[in-house]
Amino acid sequence: MALGDAILACLTERPMTGYELAKTFDSSIGFFWKADHQQIYRELSKLRDRGYIQGREVVQTGKPNKLIYTLTPEGRTALRHWAARPSTPPSIKDDLLVRLHALDSVDIEPMRTDLMARLEHHRDRHANYERILKKRFPDGTAEGRLDLGNLLLLRLGARHEQMVADFCEEALSALSTMSGKAAVVPIEDGKREGKG
Repeated sequence: MALGDAILACLTERPMTGYELAKTFDSSIGFFWKADHQQIYRELSKLRDRGYIQGREVVQTGKPNKLIYTLTPEGRTALRHWAARPSTPPSIKDDLLVRLHALDSVDIEPMRTDLMARLEHHRDRHANYERILKKRFPDGTAEGRLDLGNLLLLRLGARHEQMVADFCEEALSALSTMSGKAAVVPIEDGKREGKG
């Protein structure tokens, strides 16, 4: 997936300014596709050059004029072609996981501190997903394809964050029981208290 595809997907919802697109990335699509505001503006220019979007200038009094971007028929076609291709499963690049791989060669206290920070990060993100779910889908159902897509994404995000938080708790517990470098800590997959 390219940033341009993500922008085209956002513009299927409604016409937006570059600022609104950047805010949409910050509050929704950015949970699973990161882009800073400069990248978004550069990509808007490329999409416009390709004829996938068009910009309509809106004159404003007392502030700079703004461009409102809409998807062109060519842009919708490009989005459909992109969406019809098989997706690529994401790869994980996480330095914490590499450190866990080398656990016998690293200091435990910095690892524990890092895991506690990650735990809080993922708990916060989980709580954020849950807040959004309750606000946007109070009865847990969706109307229409766009709503269904957003509901499913929010549920996946919430589950992912909960799963990573659970893993951090498990790793912290295992590190707590370590008595030395040669300690063997049994972990029964899926058998944690309250997890089944």
